[in-house]
Amino acid sequence: MDYLELIIDTSSDGIELAANALTSGGFDSLVVEDQAEYETFLEDNRAYWDYIDEDFQKRLEGLSRIKLYLEVDGTEEAQRRKLEKILASLKTRFPDRNLGSLNITENLLPETNWEESWKDNYPVQPVGEHLIVVPCWNAEETQGRLPVILDPGLTFGTGAHPSTQMVMEFMEQHITPESRVIDLGSGSGILSITALRLGAKSAAGVDIDPKAEDIARENAAYNHFGPECFTAYTGNVTEDHALMEQLCAAPYDLVLVNIVADVIIGLAPVLRHFLKPDGRVICSGILDVREDDVLRALESAGLEVIERKAKEDWRSVMAKRRDTV
Repeated sequence: MDYLELIIDTSSDGIELAANALTSGGFDSLVVEDQAEYETFLEDNRAYWDYIDEDFQKRLEGLSRIKLYLEVDGTEEAQRRKLEKILASLKTRFPDRNLGSLNITENLLPETNWEESWKDNYPVQPVGEHLIVVPCWNAEETQGRLPVILDPGLTFGTGAHPSTQMVMEFMEQHITPESRVIDLGSGSGILSITALRLGAKSAAGVDIDPKAEDIARENAAYNHFGPECFTAYTGNVTEDHALMEQLCAAPYDLVLVNIVADVIIGLAPVLRHFLKPDGRVICSGILDVREDDVLRALESAGLEVIERKAKEDWRSVMAKRRDTV
């Protein structure tokens, strides 16, 4: 079935009023796009973002609009008149509010299989010399490489980002059959699964988001890795001392931290406690302009950087305990 996309231009001051009026009038499934709301979100979550897509920001400049979709079934004209009536009443009820123009733009969207079309955004992704990240619906498309099978619709961590790829490339060089690996900030579990696919003895993933624990287990199951080799945890190792003691009881050959610079800096003081004497820590998700900050934090925490990688604006570093020969 075809759909009619209606785009209503409003303002940051009026967008909530308009959205509430449309919902009360029976229009649901609204898409709200507002520069002010986006900037508030970024400010409230400043610690978790080092990089903001500048092109996306430019597209949002001055933007305040509401999108809604009508089925093209013969009732769309009546629905459009109803919509115009609601918007006209807003101007009457709130004459002193800046509601924007409330102009309506129409776009006809041809029929498509929405449930399947989003999968086109997740092609298979070769990484390094031997690995390939494969969406679960194309699990057989391995191209002769070692597959890391994921459901990319579940959470962040699909293998497409340079920071993730650099960690995977590091692991290709350093995983052995005896390797014990822990991933702090594990998300989808992609790095733990990669470690196991490369032959590691065991892997553990830790994330502060409770949903990530189940998602990582599900992705591990796609790859036929069960609890005998993969364990997922929920918690913050800098605050949960019991979890920290539990995880550090048997140190690791590799510690992976693929997050953002500020989080890596916050974790730096505890990283060496996870490491065997000859273990390594791999930190990634670091913008080039933040690399020196991370290096200083690792140095202050008793770690020595021994190798670096760079892709585009992103950096990844490998470090060891300074007391290691």
